Amino acid sequence: MSESTDAPTKSKNPEHYSFMDRDALAKYTTDTGKILPRKYTGLTPMQQRKVSRLIKKARHMQILK
Repeated sequence: MSESTDAPTKSKNPEHYSFMDRDALAKYTTDTGKILPRKYTGLTPMQQRKVSRLIKKARHMQILK
């Protein structure tokens, strides 16, 4: 069976996150909601871009504030 894309994943790899993973994406934002830079997250450039896009999508869908 294939995995449902609606349920948040439990993977620690940022490349497997979806915009529904509120707790996972919250690790990459400050208390005020700003996206943390690579310097602090330790992600590769590709992973940082993906996480940034997911955070922005989650904000747009009002999952993250």
